[in-house]
Amino acid sequence: MLPVAILAGGLATRLRPITEKIPKALVEVAGKPFVFHQLDWLQRQKVDRVVLCVGYLSEMIREQVGSGERWGIEVKYSLDGEKLLGTGGALKKAMPLLGKEFFVFYGDSFLPIDFLPVQEAFRASGRPALMTFLRNQGRWDRSNVEASDGKLIAYNKREPTSAMEHIDYGLGVFLERAFLGSEANDSFDLADLYQALAQRGDLAGHEVIHRFYEIGSKEGLAETEKFLRSQIL
Repeated sequence: MLPVAILAGGLATRLRPITEKIPKALVEVAGKPFVFHQLDWLQRQKVDRVVLCVGYLSEMIREQVGSGERWGIEVKYSLDGEKLLGTGGALKKAMPLLGKEFFVFYGDSFLPIDFLPVQEAFRASGRPALMTFLRNQGRWDRSNVEASDGKLIAYNKREPTSAMEHIDYGLGVFLERAFLGSEANDSFDLADLYQALAQRGDLAGHEVIHRFYEIGSKEGLAETEKFLRSQIL
């Protein structure tokens, strides 16, 4: 399985006061830090290498997760540094640890899908990037993907159109060359890269059917807690 980057460097302002003293990755959900649930799932997916892109209170994440030995996963860390790089910039900086192709998802997301079909769809597409998407119709957030017959037609997070009934699911796959033109310390949003790739026909799509969970808001945290507790036997 391809290596995975987890974008876990945000300030998590919407979860304050919970995140005033701990990073979002370590917020307790269903009895353990949220990042532990993510790594448990990646272990089940047979992922053996993870890069945590960290920033805010990153030393606390290192102390808890360590080398990843408890999951049988090699965990490395890529730190933003003094300058906040945004989701795209953080991923670009982590590339020496990731290699030429890799998965990426967000540090506040739990994505209960199998990764292997996504990896296979990416490789079959022949494109430098792939976005997973879910039929949304405004249920969880603003729809931002136009799709037809399981194929991605357009993506625009900032100015979605009325034809967009799907949403970015939060799991992407990239070749290193998708980031050509950006430098190691550039600050940019991954959503803007996705949009640029989509506009020039370089973004493949893969539709999924299971909803995502997130802890980016207190409402999302409560839903994710309920879901993860339901999965504990």
